[in-house]
Amino acid sequence: MKRVLSTVTFLMLLAVVSLTAQCCSANASSKSSSTASEATANISDVKVYYFHFTRRCVTCQSVEKVAREALAEKFGDAVPFQSVNVEDENAKSLLEKYKVSGQALLVVKGDKVENLTNFAFMNARTNPDKLKNKIAETVKSL
Repeated sequence: MKRVLSTVTFLMLLAVVSLTAQCCSANASSKSSSTASEATANISDVKVYYFHFTRRCVTCQSVEKVAREALAEKFGDAVPFQSVNVEDENAKSLLEKYKVSGQALLVVKGDKVENLTNFAFMNARTNPDKLKNKIAETVKSL
């Protein structure tokens, strides 16, 4: 009898812990979804451009790769990324608009332009997470 009572007590305790965990989990997911929708509202009209030459070194390739990953991880498809070859004739209007003549990583919203080129080239290969965080912060701040 004592064993049955302790088993029932254990099962009841397990049920209470399980319900508490589910409630906390549901609460956290609803908070994160509202935060995600707020972030999406703040990043509308933000675009990221990576300007490069046809021939690219490993660091140049890393800047593009890390920038793409950062946007995909943090914002999904909400922030468009465009890789632009500066040697392509079709890119001339963008080059003139943003006054770019070589490699550049730009985060743009309307008239605001944040140039992350130096930071990107310093961190793309050695500290990609630092670059990803900087890109995310910049997108959110515009």
